[in-house]
Amino acid sequence: MSINEYRHLVIFENPGASISDGDGGWTQTWTSLSPSRWQVSIAPATARDLERVSAGTVLSTATHIVRGRYHAGVTTKSRMIFQDRTFSITGKRNIEERSKSMELLAVEVVA
Repeated sequence: MSINEYRHLVIFENPGASISDGDGGWTQTWTSLSPSRWQVSIAPATARDLERVSAGTVLSTATHIVRGRYHAGVTTKSRMIFQDRTFSITGKRNIEERSKSMELLAVEVVA
């Protein structure tokens, strides 16, 4: 995939410290990864995509396939912000194990 196809500008975040909500509970905070903005391609996941990416593994449901340059800080604990939408990262693949490009499985979080 060419860099020109990475037309979506996103922010990746990892969990930060939990803070007290004042009522005896806790609220999760999020910290932006560095660099704070990342260019990727985002496409709806098809059944064929999911079969190809997950062959021989247990797979949670993914709604989108995200491709871009490799980012070591992105994990299955990360989330991705695109415009006003939030996605949980449910899978990450380091293409050819070269740390040059990655393919993510993402689920859109609906409030």
